Amino acid sequence: MTAPYQRIVADLQRRITDGELRVGERVPSTRALVREWGVAMATASKALSALSQEGWIRTVPGSGSVVTDRRGTARRRDEPAGLALSRERLVAVAIRLADTEGRAALSMRRLAAELGVGPMSLYRYVPDKDELLRLMADTAFGAEELPEPGPRHWRTRLELGARVQWRAYRRHPWLAPILLNSLVRPPVITSGVRNLDWLLRAFSDTALDRRMRVHVVVTMNGYIGGLAATNAFEVESEQDTGISSAQRLESDMGLLEELLASGRYPTLSGGMLDVELDGLDEIFELGLKLQLDGLAHLL
Repeated sequence: MTAPYQRIVADLQRRITDGELRVGERVPSTRALVREWGVAMATASKALSALSQEGWIRTVPGSGSVVTDRRGTARRRDEPAGLALSRERLVAVAIRLADTEGRAALSMRRLAAELGVGPMSLYRYVPDKDELLRLMADTAFGAEELPEPGPRHWRTRLELGARVQWRAYRRHPWLAPILLNSLVRPPVITSGVRNLDWLLRAFSDTALDRRMRVHVVVTMNGYIGGLAATNAFEVESEQDTGISSAQRLESDMGLLEELLASGRYPTLSGGMLDVELDGLDEIFELGLKLQLDGLAHLL
């Protein structure tokens, strides 16, 4: 009996050879295959991994898995699998995979398939998946370096630091859940330590004591991380289910209208919910201003 993943592989190969899927076109994602075939996520991932290993598809940043030109890009069978493998390349491909398909799609087996190597060869570079995630977070969070020595005025410095953090979270939605599993005891990464030291220097010319300086920075990081976690939830939920936040809200409208019609919530019933919410970037800017205005009052 043919295994489910093999049936998916055969169907996608047929669609490629028949021209339904052309070179450079995106193939169905793991989630799309789950919905189309009614299989488990692991089965869909195994199918895509098999296609990748055989040179039918490859991963492109921002596009997902696309059809390759097998005449020129398929790996030679006699080519050493680990020829160009390094820790840096491993982390870069893992980040690309998490960016395009979500953190849930990232497994050592799937990553090995993307790299064209055997899964066990990855463990020469990272001891386990937790260490891989830590290295990914360190690389992604520190990709945009803060200037040295940087602005001297506390407000200018904190604004710049906050926006650099926010841009990292927006580029990599999977990053917030890794760094924010504990606000006061986050995982130790070099770029995070460097960022914290840089932010704390904003208070060098102020009268705030050490305890208050740390509390202020943790509070600001918590605000940024909270919005980033919201973004991460929205992105990962849509990747997992194929249902957008707007669609989820639409499905809840009946219950919401029933609650408002009860008369127990007069403020909301008075049209407050008609106010259009701005996007996350606009909310971030408003919240950052309020945080810094409050700190100015404290100082």
